[in-house]
Amino acid sequence: MLKQVLTDIRFYLLLLGVVLLGAIFLVVMNDWIMPAYTKYNQGQTVPDITGVSITRARKLLVSEGLRDTVIDRRYNAAYPPNYVIDQNPGASQIVKPGRQIYLTINTSSIPKVIVPDVQNMSLRNAELQLKNYGLEMGQVSYISSPFKNTVVRQSIGGGTPVERGTVISLTVSDGLGISMVKIPALSGLRLTEAQSQLRDAGLRIGSISYQPSSTVEPNRVLSFSPNDKDSLREGSTIDLVVSEPAKTHEVRESDPIMIDSTQHDSPQSPAKNDNHKP
Repeated sequence: MLKQVLTDIRFYLLLLGVVLLGAIFLVVMNDWIMPAYTKYNQGQTVPDITGVSITRARKLLVSEGLRDTVIDRRYNAAYPPNYVIDQNPGASQIVKPGRQIYLTINTSSIPKVIVPDVQNMSLRNAELQLKNYGLEMGQVSYISSPFKNTVVRQSIGGGTPVERGTVISLTVSDGLGISMVKIPALSGLRLTEAQSQLRDAGLRIGSISYQPSSTVEPNRVLSFSPNDKDSLREGSTIDLVVSEPAKTHEVRESDPIMIDSTQHDSPQSPAKNDNHKP
């Protein structure tokens, strides 16, 4: 049976007809049906409507045969209220007629956000978290704590409602404070030497005060505190008292003594004798 079909010329004519019909169908779909459905070769250039009022933006879109939808409202101090601050698709893109343009509008008031709790996060993760909430990271200060670069405190607690853009300062661990370290001998050292030895020991320099001294050269450590311990916890602070030149008091000289030599007889002049007669 199969041999008869394969040797019949009508089978091949039928197969050829099916192939031709398929090719004609593809050409019709590609050149006529699909272009008519998708409006091929018909497009509209999206105008730039950022920085204009929503009323003006809608008029521009309608004049170009486009539509709009407001999808978000944000606060941006660079724009007046109810002005377009973002659009999608962007300006100059080619879209179909009647395409929806999605708009972000500037609000008239600063929106509120909830401060995230970033304590016990790494400094990097805390910064990203604050940024995601629309907040700014402020000053970063360090304290002695075992877990390095971990947030210990934040200036505004988590869960507090604040305005977007509020600055949050962080206190971060420096990784010190686990072990006890020996206090180096500081008395008599130059200030720079004392600072170097404290850093090498894992201690911090606290306050530096100056005391006049006439017996010790300037910038020498006279004393330090606390001085009643041999060791402190790593990261502790040491206050220094450093010598400075003693203040000198200017001695005011007395007025010079004037001597009038005309009040005395000159040794070369003969003594005056009233009884002398020529």
